[in-house]
Amino acid sequence: MRIIFSRKGFDSASGGGPSPIVEGRPLTLPIPSGGHSRTRYDDLGLGEHVAHASKGKLSGEDFCHHDPMFLPDGTCLFGQTGAAQTHLANRGVREGDVFLFFGLFRDSRGGDPHHRFFGFLEIEHITDLASCNDMERERLLAHDHPHAIGMHGRNDVIYAGRGHQARNASDELRLTAPGASPSLWRRPDWLKRGGLSYHDRLDRWRHGGLLQSVARGQEFVADIGRRQAPRRWLTNILTHMTVESSDFYN
Repeated sequence: MRIIFSRKGFDSASGGGPSPIVEGRPLTLPIPSGGHSRTRYDDLGLGEHVAHASKGKLSGEDFCHHDPMFLPDGTCLFGQTGAAQTHLANRGVREGDVFLFFGLFRDSRGGDPHHRFFGFLEIEHITDLASCNDMERERLLAHDHPHAIGMHGRNDVIYAGRGHQARNASDELRLTAPGASPSLWRRPDWLKRGGLSYHDRLDRWRHGGLLQSVARGQEFVADIGRRQAPRRWLTNILTHMTVESSDFYN
């Protein structure tokens, strides 16, 4: 089994600033569309937030790359292509593996920008958009998924399965260490050097259970095999995501 730490959403390079945490709930802002989109920020109720985060460079009328896409039936669609998809394929990512989506956030009331998990996807099906049949493509197109609207690369795929956005901003879902820059993470005890792709360099693994994550990159894969400790950690993360913010803070 593999756990994929998948970076998505706004940051200083993509969009202009952190996504907001509003009333105890993280609201991830999709990056601006580079084409192949039918979804505006206003369609997602994010117009005001995207204008603030981008310092006025974007508005609710702008199209966004709505991906990952969390559907009302409790499933998630996520597209990937190019070098990032090649990396996932080379690492053997398949059905049964889990994406943990993280991004840069800041509480709308103030506070430090930090990385945190905001959603997950348990892979049940992988659609190769270069070879799928018309029925499968139309099913995905019905959701206006950007990767179904138009091919983003020769190896374009869409992952699908059970998935939800985090319903609270629990400290358990925060990656960044307290008082640290966003890319300095508290790492779980089971995660050791050599266990997360793109993070083999010795100086990234700091004393005190800290990890200096790479500055850029999208998909970081941890192959956990049959180990129980990372499975228990994953269950705890997914459980915290499903708690309503009103329940969590009461």
